[in-house]
Amino acid sequence: MTETAFIVGESLVDVVAPPPPGPTTEHPGGSPLNVAVGLARLGRRTQLATRFADDNHGQIVRDHVESNGIQLCPSSDEALTTATATARLASDGQASYHFDLTWDLPRLDIPDEAIVVHTGSIASWTAPGRDHVRDVMGRAKEQATVTYDPNVRPDLLDDPESARPLIESCVSRADVVKASDEDLHWLHPGDDLRTIARHWLDLGPSLMVITCGGSGILALTDRGLSLSIPSHPAKVVDTVGAGDSFMSGLLDGLWRAELLGVEHRDDLAAIDEATLPGNVRVTHRSLFDGTNQGIELTDAPAFSFQGHPEASPGPHDVAPLFDRFVALMGAARA
Repeated sequence: MTETAFIVGESLVDVVAPPPPGPTTEHPGGSPLNVAVGLARLGRRTQLATRFADDNHGQIVRDHVESNGIQLCPSSDEALTTATATARLASDGQASYHFDLTWDLPRLDIPDEAIVVHTGSIASWTAPGRDHVRDVMGRAKEQATVTYDPNVRPDLLDDPESARPLIESCVSRADVVKASDEDLHWLHPGDDLRTIARHWLDLGPSLMVITCGGSGILALTDRGLSLSIPSHPAKVVDTVGAGDSFMSGLLDGLWRAELLGVEHRDDLAAIDEATLPGNVRVTHRSLFDGTNQGIELTDAPAFSFQGHPEASPGPHDVAPLFDRFVALMGAARA
């Protein structure tokens, strides 16, 4: 039996409108569909439960799914219309969205071979389909790792107060949650990322990963491990689908590490400093809660630090880290 990723959620057509005078273009999209495509392109067997219609936009979705070797669940093509999302790009590549969609879903059978069930985005908090999505997440815990990305769209949600229960209901059913810093700040205005992450981890997940744009990522576990990884510098063309690509890579990495599947749930929950690779050494630990704030590689000139030095004794206490970084750059150029 071939291990499979079972992805549940919306598919749509992105109508991308760049700054003038660029032409408007149409592309298949939707966060769950993007994750499915990413996994398929990484060589993973993938099955998608979605909804689109037998119309021109639906044909764009179908062609995309089939060309990437993704298996469609029955009834995925029985919607009345295919959803669209108009993405307007600003000069810095950031996108704003306007959606035209209806989300409904029949009760789904989870494939026996599924070792991971992923969902999120509009599908997880839009009625009436959201009830079936939560049902899938609950049943999937009996056989697979459940992963979730809320992918918050403020234009489709009334306000943070009413959105939080919908999203945190899904968080409580997941083993792994990925969210952006923008998602969390919108849902919990005024709270810092670590406080929000700890709250979500208390709801049930074992691992939470926060993407922070150009600042990199922050990963936390319910066992207290906390890692900050900087991003690689890159020229931003547009950000459409960036978080979905990251989600695909995260799932593939957990897959390669043999941390997916119900039989590996204890291993996933046990991620801590003892499970770090042998070439990784912990260099800094928080005096407040004992979480990991810094690591370095023992076989390469690389290190990472995440902290808040603005308190006493002030920012000067991290000056040696900058000195070390400058020294490493000098050594690399020598």
